[in-house]
Amino acid sequence: MKKIYFIVVLLATSFTQHTFAQDSSNQAQVRQLLSLYYDIKDALVAGNPNTASLKAETFVKAANDIGSRPISGGNFKSLIEQAGMISQTKDLKKQREYFSNFSNSMVSLARAVKLSDKPIYQAYCPMKKASWLSSEKTIKNPYYGSSMLTCGEVTETL
Repeated sequence: MKKIYFIVVLLATSFTQHTFAQDSSNQAQVRQLLSLYYDIKDALVAGNPNTASLKAETFVKAANDIGSRPISGGNFKSLIEQAGMISQTKDLKKQREYFSNFSNSMVSLARAVKLSDKPIYQAYCPMKKASWLSSEKTIKNPYYGSSMLTCGEVTETL
């Protein structure tokens, strides 16, 4: 009887550890999305549509590798679609338009899932009437780049 109990406990522990390891791995992958988002934002700040497109493509691949399990379905699908739209064009103006909705979805994700141990700053551009996320308080506007680099303000820390 003790052997059966021991086997059951061993199997339960093994299953729990495996599930925990998968959850930790998925969480790390989800956190990687924030870094990739920052890469896209930085490319738009620099006015580099080729880099923005490549980084958005990388975001789509990483998001597809994760699957929708760790994130609410609708928001996750929306993130992939919006990053895909950015990746499919080299038109900087269109990329910046798509980035607005992409940023809104990332804000929702950042509120639902802990994406970083460091502060995430939500900034707002009154000219574009759009938000974005940043790892720093200094404003570097991805919607207007060098023409209005410091337009905006930090509205929230997530």
